Amino acid sequence: MSERQTLTFLAKTLERAGLQPKTRYGQNFLIDLNLLDILLQGADLGRNDVVLEIGTGLGSLTKSLAARAGRVITVEVDRDLQALAARELHSIPNVELHTCDALRNKNHLRREILDAVSAALSQIEGAKFKLVANLPYNVATPIISNLLTESPLVERMVVTIQKELGDRIVAPPSCKDYSALSVWMQSLCDCEILRVLPPSVFWPRPKVDSAILRIRPNAQKRNRIHDLEFFHTKLRALFFHRRKFLRSQLATAVQDELDKPEVDAVLERLSLAPSLRAEQLTVEQIIEMLELCRQTVQSKKIPTD
Repeated sequence: MSERQTLTFLAKTLERAGLQPKTRYGQNFLIDLNLLDILLQGADLGRNDVVLEIGTGLGSLTKSLAARAGRVITVEVDRDLQALAARELHSIPNVELHTCDALRNKNHLRREILDAVSAALSQIEGAKFKLVANLPYNVATPIISNLLTESPLVERMVVTIQKELGDRIVAPPSCKDYSALSVWMQSLCDCEILRVLPPSVFWPRPKVDSAILRIRPNAQKRNRIHDLEFFHTKLRALFFHRRKFLRSQLATAVQDELDKPEVDAVLERLSLAPSLRAEQLTVEQIIEMLELCRQTVQSKKIPTD
């Protein structure tokens, strides 16, 4: 890989093909080879791993993934880049290249991609599913978030993303970056920023810093949430109006299931002041509060004699 993924190589390869990076696809190529090594080390790849890469580019990272993993499913939305990558990757037997948008919609990945991952997992004993990618900025949030509810379940994600997004994912309570996304990710995963990346390590240079983020889904954390769809839906509603007080936020989030006296009972049982704001609650407090709401909703559905 020493002769590839450099600024000179990328620029000349695209120039010969009459191409330029396309901003609508968020094409910013990582040109510092040492940082690619950090991405690979964070993934801790082995021959029983099936890797999903979103954003094939010219296939440089793909080749390194294939040298370490059992199978690589790589996805490129840009047909021009796909044609260049296909020439580089056609002789590598454990790489499968797809040309499509990885997202079916904002809430789901494309089924054919997940089916390809599932098929690869079924062929490798003890296989694990990992996402390793220099993610296009414009799809990073839905890809990371949605993979936590898709099947097969991802074992690890190591990705380059905007630093702003990384800060939101790992943010603690009572800060401007703490959001529904922070709670969602931290309630299901162990998340850490491995390295902050300046614009100079990409071509073309983005206008913001980036970060390498490692996300490890945690089964023990996941088991605390008994209804992921209920939790996710109410969590997003809870943070929709950040400046509202907790009582008002929670009442709005569950307005179709619980009335205000029932909301007050939930807050009183958990000793949460109605004048708090959602952003002041810890992840544990939010999980406990929304689970008690869920239980209250369920109890209303049980017929009484």
